[in-house]
Amino acid sequence: MWPGELPGMAGPLNAYFDATLEVSRTVMDLCAGALRIDPGLFADAVTQPICNLNVNRYPPLREVGEVAEGQLRIAPHTDFGAVTILDREPGIGGLQVQLPNGRWVDAPYVEGALTVNIGDMLARWTGDRWRSTPHRVLPPDPSAPDEQLMSLVLFVDLDDEAMIAPIDGPRRGPNEYEPISAGAYLRAKLDAINSAA
Repeated sequence: MWPGELPGMAGPLNAYFDATLEVSRTVMDLCAGALRIDPGLFADAVTQPICNLNVNRYPPLREVGEVAEGQLRIAPHTDFGAVTILDREPGIGGLQVQLPNGRWVDAPYVEGALTVNIGDMLARWTGDRWRSTPHRVLPPDPSAPDEQLMSLVLFVDLDDEAMIAPIDGPRRGPNEYEPISAGAYLRAKLDAINSAA
């Protein structure tokens, strides 16, 4: 659904979606290369992936009012899918990632670059050799009451019937998981959220 007050939004966002989906396929090819596996293993899993493009606006403090203690714009979580591609703005109240030691740090920002995040599906596929990174978005900061941030976030899950099965050989991570289709895996994750609500 497109907002009626922004009639020109659909064309540019559809073009962005298509271009960023191609970037995600390139990222999956690079992942296969880094693991020294057949590139077709990952490429075949993103021919028609389940995807979701979010346009996130983080309004300024002057608009939202005082922030409650412990409040965040987005709570800590990991992404369910294979990879997430973000086009984001830098800011004081921006994206943070959690290091393995539990410490939260600001996500690096490089002008003109996209941020790529590994999701739970790819972590599972690699037996947790590559882990999905917990991340969060900080609330607006009182030192920058007019700071407004935008981000475009493409979540790329995998084709519905793609099998997430252990990668053989020395590249496998420390954990073994039973094979599962991407669609079944995603539905189980969503069911777990809905049952907790």
